[in-house]
Amino acid sequence: MTVQFAPPRTSDPAVFGRVAVLMGGTSAEREVSLDSGSAVLEALRARGVDAFAVDGIPALIEQIRAGGVDRVFNILHGNKGGGEDGVLQGLLEALGVPYTGSDVLGSALSMDKIRTKQVWLASGLPTPRYVRLAPGSDVHAAARELGLPVFIKPSSEGSSVGVSRVLDDADLDGAVELAARYPGEMLMEQLVVGDELSVPVLASRDGHVALPSTRIVPKGEWYDYHAKYIADDTQYLCPGYEGADEDEIRQLALAAFIAAGCRGWGRVDILRDRASGQFHLLEINTAPGMTSHSLMPKAARQVGIEFEELCWRVLESSLPESTVGDVQP
Repeated sequence: MTVQFAPPRTSDPAVFGRVAVLMGGTSAEREVSLDSGSAVLEALRARGVDAFAVDGIPALIEQIRAGGVDRVFNILHGNKGGGEDGVLQGLLEALGVPYTGSDVLGSALSMDKIRTKQVWLASGLPTPRYVRLAPGSDVHAAARELGLPVFIKPSSEGSSVGVSRVLDDADLDGAVELAARYPGEMLMEQLVVGDELSVPVLASRDGHVALPSTRIVPKGEWYDYHAKYIADDTQYLCPGYEGADEDEIRQLALAAFIAAGCRGWGRVDILRDRASGQFHLLEINTAPGMTSHSLMPKAARQVGIEFEELCWRVLESSLPESTVGDVQP
């Protein structure tokens, strides 16, 4: 399938003004964010953008008060001090500072895995069965309801932080203890055995476009934090599929992105059941990683968009009227 992108809206870096590349912060994903932010900063400067690094939201507020910020390239990851839960977006909206990525609604919703699932299910989109684990919930009863094996995870963390793969009833309590270290609710999710895939979505002048999927083949049994950011033996097959399967997964990713109210750029994570062939939506990342291991740059490269241009196009999405509707892939 051919991916068609309209030309960039501008070739003049001066239109962006002074750009704060917001990275780091205090979330559990700080180190990944710093790596991503450094790469983005270098790419924007290479294209002539007047960009500078800012570590965390308090430092950003100081820069804005000093009058030194015209727009923000948000590469903070996570919640509660990160930049993906809607708090930063609300702040920037109130201050009138343009920024990359989803707005308050899309950011807050996508950061909450439980609420995202509820929206998808209401929209008729497939996602693995799950149980919300309220404080004091009987985790063993929940496991019997879903059937082992399951994943237990914090509802509002990314990058596989706090996630456990539970195969035996005896391991449930330890998994809950790990997930409970992180703020917010927890959920138990049906373990779908099959391929794990990721589909980036990127704004273009003509609307949002789903990039080629990436099928992830970790050396271990599942795609955990180590496989994502540390290991060099994880395989990334892009595109993940060919023909009708690739069309289907990209259409599903775009539908999920739009249903959650997202905009600008993001990455939709999907599982494919090996037995049935059915796709299941997992989550949306509204500020995807941009490290050497990250999936969005890999997919963009497949359609001729190198890293510097990718960063430019993401930054362009913060300009007025940069997206005008949504298009199918």
